[in-house]
Amino acid sequence: MTTLTSVPRDGRTSTRRAPRGAASPWRSPLTVIGLAVIAAWILVIVFSPLVQTHDPLGQSSDRLAAPGAGHWFGTDALGRDVFSRVVAGARISIPVAAALVLLSMLVGGILGAAAGYLGRVVDEVVMRIADVVFAFPTIILAMVIAAALGPSLFNAVIAMLLVSWPAYARVTRSLVLGAKSYDYVVAGRLLGFGPFTSLRRDILPNVLAPVLVLGTLDLGTAILTLSGLSFLGLGNVPPTPEWGSIVADGMQQFSSWWIATSAGLAIFSIVVAVNFVGDALRDSLDPQSQRMVRGRSL
Repeated sequence: MTTLTSVPRDGRTSTRRAPRGAASPWRSPLTVIGLAVIAAWILVIVFSPLVQTHDPLGQSSDRLAAPGAGHWFGTDALGRDVFSRVVAGARISIPVAAALVLLSMLVGGILGAAAGYLGRVVDEVVMRIADVVFAFPTIILAMVIAAALGPSLFNAVIAMLLVSWPAYARVTRSLVLGAKSYDYVVAGRLLGFGPFTSLRRDILPNVLAPVLVLGTLDLGTAILTLSGLSFLGLGNVPPTPEWGSIVADGMQQFSSWWIATSAGLAIFSIVVAVNFVGDALRDSLDPQSQRMVRGRSL
């Protein structure tokens, strides 16, 4: 607990305590809202069959019906309930994006750690490949790869993985380059630790936090990009519901605004919530950010 010292007019010193938890980024209203939205979507994913009011693939004669008591988010051109399709789409969009981020962290972290620790030829090869990927806009390169592989959700994930791992490799490499000169790492090598043991025991635990923060902030981007590929017809294949493809269906029936709006608001809510939580995680793990937050709160 931070203690502040003040000097009253009578010259006697007194102390007042900073409010407990005032400096915690997890108590920020935006962070609480983000956590609540993420928790709500997790519950929707887990209990999706119970939340759905209709069969997401079931068709009816009530086509392009506006939102009402029978269909909360209306229906699409084939009479399918939009609310149920948005709920079912959450089981694809969010878990697939999370798996993509984890795979990117794993691949990029391994390659970046090897490049930073081993150096020389390994460093040159990994970083030059990363530079080639960085030379193209991410979404454009992902579109080219997905188009070459063919439209499917699996191919979209492969395309995103190929364009997203260099960011993690570059961050991990820079952190490993700084950490491998620490005294305890050098001492471990003198005690006979091999490269793999030194990386696993001494270096990686100390560079994991920044990579985790990057992955949390990148989750929103992954959801947006995967939805964008599905919107362009390069990702999820109909009739399986996915947020990007639902927005694409809504654009074909532009006057029926509720189709694209429902899926668009779902994407907006989870992306903003993830960014709120990612900012809080960054502030909690960064000592400099903690001091800035503490200074503002006091």
